[in-house]
Amino acid sequence: MAVTSTDVETTLDCVVLLSEAHEPIGEVPRSEVHGRTTPLHLAFSIYVFDETGNTLLTRRSLTKATWPGVWTNTCCGHPRPGESIPTAIRRRLHDELGLAVGQLECVLPDFAYCATDASGIEENEVCPVFAARALHPSTPLLPNPDEVLDWKWVRWLDVSEAARRTPFVFSPWAVLQMAEIGPRPWSPQH
Repeated sequence: MAVTSTDVETTLDCVVLLSEAHEPIGEVPRSEVHGRTTPLHLAFSIYVFDETGNTLLTRRSLTKATWPGVWTNTCCGHPRPGESIPTAIRRRLHDELGLAVGQLECVLPDFAYCATDASGIEENEVCPVFAARALHPSTPLLPNPDEVLDWKWVRWLDVSEAARRTPFVFSPWAVLQMAEIGPRPWSPQH
């Protein structure tokens, strides 16, 4: 039986399901994982910084199924089965923003959350949080309009304070992550 491009795309676009102990227990197509009762699965978040310590925030596309139009961390996504999280991060940064980063540092290895969007779709993720420095922060970004509506480099203290004061403007995971990371998340000298 021949493998079609659709079969390959479906195989590649799966997420890793996790047990309550956060161990892999299977996989499911990404298009099927998020619903009113979403199984626990593996994800990641990344905050990208420039040479002055500003972080790149993105605003989610209005076509996103969950939390459309809200501001969030630089990028998030799901590693595919058998794909390392660092490889998944680099893939998603390239696909969403045309962005390359240097060394990745895991700043919240055990971050996990569950949140329900106004539409009733639930997020239920184990989501390690990373930080990295943009390799070429002055290079124009190439945002994918299906993913990113807008973007802005901002001071960490400003955005973490904004998330604390107006959490409804941000994704729920970004609000929780910024609170856990604290006032100085990462040194731009890395």
